[in-house]
Amino acid sequence: MRGPMSRQAVVVGGSIGGLTTALLLRDLGWDVDVFERSTRDDARGGGIVLQPDTTRWFTERSTQALESLTTSTNVVQYLGIDNDVAHREYVQWSYSSWATLHSALLRDFGTERHRWGHRAVAVVQDASTATVEFENGNFAAGDLVVFADGVNSVGRHYVSPNTPIRYSGYIGWRGLVPERLLSRETRAVLADSMTYAVVPDSHIVMYPVPGPIKDGGTERVMNFVWYRNVAAGRQLDEFVGGASDGVLSLQADQVPHVEVGRMRSDAARDLPPAAAEVVLRCVAPYVQVVSDIRAAQIVRGRVAILGDAACAARPHAAAGTAKAAADAWSLARAIEETDGDLDRALRAWEPMQLALGAQLESRVQAMGERSQFDNSWRPGDPELRFGLYGPGI
Repeated sequence: MRGPMSRQAVVVGGSIGGLTTALLLRDLGWDVDVFERSTRDDARGGGIVLQPDTTRWFTERSTQALESLTTSTNVVQYLGIDNDVAHREYVQWSYSSWATLHSALLRDFGTERHRWGHRAVAVVQDASTATVEFENGNFAAGDLVVFADGVNSVGRHYVSPNTPIRYSGYIGWRGLVPERLLSRETRAVLADSMTYAVVPDSHIVMYPVPGPIKDGGTERVMNFVWYRNVAAGRQLDEFVGGASDGVLSLQADQVPHVEVGRMRSDAARDLPPAAAEVVLRCVAPYVQVVSDIRAAQIVRGRVAILGDAACAARPHAAAGTAKAAADAWSLARAIEETDGDLDRALRAWEPMQLALGAQLESRVQAMGERSQFDNSWRPGDPELRFGLYGPGI
């Protein structure tokens, strides 16, 4: 797989998409450095529904056992208002968490060429080299620079300036609750299941993911996402604590206490008891401001953007990490198939991934409209299934 001459790649963003990119380019014989803006490895991020692109590194290249990084369920169910099961089908899904997958990918990449505390602020390039400037005064140059730096991407501003961020009209309350903290009754209702509850102008989804490693083992935690409408303008501005332009998430310590209290009161009143208990047991809920972000181009010279930097689609297809991994795999394949002709590889790669992002965005927008505004989200509808390439795909 190695070419006759090593080339240098700079990957900005050390999340799942960035680390997958770095690992695949290194397998092609490139020298790769990863620069992450965070100053430490923390447990940010919640649950991840695993799709084939997300797990492909572990099934094809890694020596780590995928089973040690995941949980699974065999049932998808919808709860009625009294915990009765309104719909059930037998479908197996596997899950992980951002922290679990990130740690596993970082173990494979290693720490020698991975640098914490590097926030990119600018990028420039000439005909053969792109150079990134970091807030701490450092620079990094390579034949290729890949920005996998998330929804607030510096790379996107360079590659596709003026890309709009379009607020959806709703937010996602997210959180994790150790299963041991749930009552026996709730654990029984949610056992072996991905569980939905649909209420007017809203829905919640819950599933178990691996928790932090403690005393040599892990415990399962229940991940939830509850979608709630918040009107654009003054209502959203008040929610996020100021002007809402560009605010895409609130960590637990940033969420106004009054909003947490209102959310918990509404959960107790509106959700089935099992779902309400999960929400109420969460000590540190955080918020995703659900928005549509899709760059018009993802390549500029020797600079490329991928994952959420290129297309941050609504979470309804559970395809965010799968899309980032798919971008990375297709980029590596394009470089390999063009015998290292980087310009030709990037020209081949860009339209494929732009098309994938466009179809994903269209589908999740329609799903969100059905849940939050049309009230036409129907349990068991196959069009509502997870999948990067289509429902269930």
